[in-house]
Amino acid sequence: MKKMFYLIAPVFAVMAGCVGEDEPEVRSIVEVGDRLPEFSVVLNDGSTLTTEMLRGAESMIVFFTTTCGDCRRELPRINTYADAHPEVRVVCISRSQTQQQVEALWEEKGLTMPYSVQTDAGVYSMFATAGVPRVYTADASLYVTGVYLLE
Repeated sequence: MKKMFYLIAPVFAVMAGCVGEDEPEVRSIVEVGDRLPEFSVVLNDGSTLTTEMLRGAESMIVFFTTTCGDCRRELPRINTYADAHPEVRVVCISRSQTQQQVEALWEEKGLTMPYSVQTDAGVYSMFATAGVPRVYTADASLYVTGVYLLE
């Protein structure tokens, strides 16, 4: 997984985050070395993605909101990374957004990464208490290798 860290480190090095939320403590529930939580989401193409389906390849899970300026600015950079590294399974999961909000952002920015619209924070709350953009990387065995609160 060191290879993946070196590949993504330049992407995250200059990012800033919309972390100024009403949470007194912004923290990750999932830490490096933990197994990814069991989740299931429907992707924009109608297919379902489960944690188990990520097994066998390195993966990157990106949590975002369409109203976060940093998310809006940095998602295109993550998309560029995803395009350059098809061996890494990249999926974006919205937090408390509507289908229309996410579709509009993807169209505006020309994004091609798969995404899942979540109208609540259910999946997000398995990973963290607050703060976006938030990225988790995992190895082929579903163990977390990186946790990034992009601030």
